[in-house]
Amino acid sequence: MKKLTLLPLCTLALISGCMSLSPHFDREVELAVRTAKAQQIINPDGSRNTDPVAGIDGKPADSAIDEYHKSFVTPLPTFPVINITGG
Repeated sequence: MKKLTLLPLCTLALISGCMSLSPHFDREVELAVRTAKAQQIINPDGSRNTDPVAGIDGKPADSAIDEYHKSFVTPLPTFPVINITGG
C-alpha cells in the first residue's frame, strides 16, 4: 500500500524538475536574444537586391582574396610583449 502512495509523489517530484523556475527571466532572455539578432542584420531584404556590387574590379579583388588566404598559411611574426606594472 505504501508503494501506491509513494508513486504519485515521485511522479510529481520528477515532473516538477522539468518546470522553469523563472518564466519571467526566460522571456526576458528570449527577448534579448531576438533583439541582438535583429540588430546584427543591416538589411533584412538584402537577398532580394539583384544589383551587382560596384567599386572593385575582378583582378584586384582576386589578388586581395589571395593575400587574405596566404595570411593564414604563414601568419605574421609576433613580437614579445613587455608588461610593466607599478606597485
